[in-house]
Amino acid sequence: MKNSTEQRWIDSNLAHPTEWYTARTTFLERFMGEERMATLRRALAERTDYAAVCLENTFHPQNASAIMRTCEAFGIQNIHTIQEHCQFNPNVNIVRGTDKWIDLHSYGSTTEALTALRGAGYRIVATSPHADDRTPETFDVAAGPFVLVFGTEQEGITDEVRQAADEFIKIPMQGMVESLNVSVSAAVLLYTLSNRLRREVPDWQLSPHRSAVTLWKCYMESVRDSINILNKYFEE
Repeated sequence: MKNSTEQRWIDSNLAHPTEWYTARTTFLERFMGEERMATLRRALAERTDYAAVCLENTFHPQNASAIMRTCEAFGIQNIHTIQEHCQFNPNVNIVRGTDKWIDLHSYGSTTEALTALRGAGYRIVATSPHADDRTPETFDVAAGPFVLVFGTEQEGITDEVRQAADEFIKIPMQGMVESLNVSVSAAVLLYTLSNRLRREVPDWQLSPHRSAVTLWKCYMESVRDSINILNKYFEE
């Protein structure tokens, strides 16, 4: 995983034209094997911005870690974390490097996160066991981009999320329990919804520009000393 200095360098270079990333990605290919490049490009082809996840004050590191791994496994590129009351602190031994391949966005308050997500065009979809909620099978994935908001392990979503939500979604229970662990809920919902959106939504993949940026970041993670290599070659 990149250290804080390297991450700041990457973050400072996230506003260039598509050609900027393509040129640097092409150059870094000379330092990579064909199999590695094929693996990264194959994974990138399954990535999506259409669906995202927002975690509101997730407390337990094991839950944060499991959800991060689930997002990476099902091609969800963006995780948004609200850290108003506690830090989002995944366990590196559980994450096992999957954090390198996704984009993590942090907010200091629920209000800030909801404003940013709505401004980005997402439907706010709160996860809740309400009786009149949509299920993974009945939720309209084609109605527009959506972000699934998961609440705290004990209390669930806050009243602010509940009031701001455009829609609700639940996982029907057939047993005696009323709800699932947050990381299990995320896995069930993301498995079903990510498969459905690939079948039912024509434009679910990353845009050409987002693909170029994301591939560049993946290559940066894959090539040792990539920042110095690019700085030397491109005189940045």
